Amino acid sequence: MTRQTFHAQLTHLQERLLQLGAAAEVAVNKAVDSLEAQDLEEAQAVLDGDNELDRLQNEIEEDVLKLIALQQPLARDLRTLGAILQTATDLERVGDYAENIAERTLWIGKEPLIKPLVDIPKMARMSEAMLRDSLDCFVKRDVELAQKVVDDDEAVDQIYATLFDELMEFVSSGNVITARQAVQLLFVARYLERIADHATNVAERVIYMVTGEWIAHKHNTPNA
Repeated sequence: MTRQTFHAQLTHLQERLLQLGAAAEVAVNKAVDSLEAQDLEEAQAVLDGDNELDRLQNEIEEDVLKLIALQQPLARDLRTLGAILQTATDLERVGDYAENIAERTLWIGKEPLIKPLVDIPKMARMSEAMLRDSLDCFVKRDVELAQKVVDDDEAVDQIYATLFDELMEFVSSGNVITARQAVQLLFVARYLERIADHATNVAERVIYMVTGEWIAHKHNTPNA
């Protein structure tokens, strides 16, 4: 395999990674929208579409392993292939969290919401933006943008911490029905916080891929 062919296949892998990232972002968007609208059909559609993300992730993994087997990559190329492999796993996990949100939506059903959904959609939009930026910096090898994604995670953590405290008040309210729904919303908030963490993982990996150095990032969120 020539270096030209190798780099062409590397480019193709990155394009597939962007395809997987776009599918994961759409799944998150639809899952949160279905919760806001209590659209159970839309939530079910998110669940039904998860197999496509799994397929893309598996195909990327197989192609990366083939490239490693057929060519002895240089150190930098090997870092890139490793980053693609790990990022595909992160994106597949994002898809899983979208599926989890849809499951919580179906559990709540048409039951009146205990509070207006403000922070959850805000967390979702912020997490989605982080996901887009993390993939953008991956393709462009943009360390500055990658660092921005890492920094943006703190704002998501802060919203989550505030929402956690608010929902815990519902849990301890003594109203069983209210408490049960609050627990479901706590799970949704946690899933969104984890999606932001996966975007941060991708950004940290970009910094390593370009510079060869890992950065230390601390997640400050309550246990849930």
